[in-house]
Amino acid sequence: MEVTIEPGWKAILKDEFEKPYFKNLVEFVKNEYASSKCFPPGKQIFSAFNHTPFNEVKVVIIGQDPYHGPGQAHGLCFSVGKEVAMPPSLKNIFEEIRTDVGTAIPNNGNLQRWADQGVLLLNATLTVRAHQAGSHQNKGWEKFTDAVIEKLSTEREGLVFMLWGGPAKKKGAKVDSSKHLVLTSGHPSPLAANRGYWFGNKHFSKANEFLKEKGEVPINW
Repeated sequence: MEVTIEPGWKAILKDEFEKPYFKNLVEFVKNEYASSKCFPPGKQIFSAFNHTPFNEVKVVIIGQDPYHGPGQAHGLCFSVGKEVAMPPSLKNIFEEIRTDVGTAIPNNGNLQRWADQGVLLLNATLTVRAHQAGSHQNKGWEKFTDAVIEKLSTEREGLVFMLWGGPAKKKGAKVDSSKHLVLTSGHPSPLAANRGYWFGNKHFSKANEFLKEKGEVPINW
């Protein structure tokens, strides 16, 4: 099956693209985009991979569904287009970064600058129907993104995995923690953050300390 994706990822995932479940997934997604408004735009479905080639991944952040409002989702988890108001979870992420590493809160929520530095912003499900959260779950995307995480865990060394909230922790449960740094905390959503499960996790400074120990350039958060 021909999938337009960064060449390194294409080579690593070539067997996945040929599996029956993925072919069924492609047909489902094509039909959904033809019959309904869906996000992100078709050309941005694989943005996380195209901005962060397989051999350049340093940090993996796992999200759930893409945002389902207009102009929000553009293929990077937690990220929104520059002209869109920041969602509450993203505000809490930036607040933790501010207190953890001292970076000022930016004026927009576009995280492409992270992706271009080696932060794979991976949603468990890569597409969604407009205004219908979870509408593309259990169609095959989760199996595909599980395979992505497994490839990163087995084929790479010295990565940082940030697992925020129950679903992300479950999805990253098989990451080899003897080879990688696995950081876990509550989700940055207001519900979890206001209960004390997010703020103070210091994931961003811990990630950079680990990367520097490995001789890697730290992330400019």
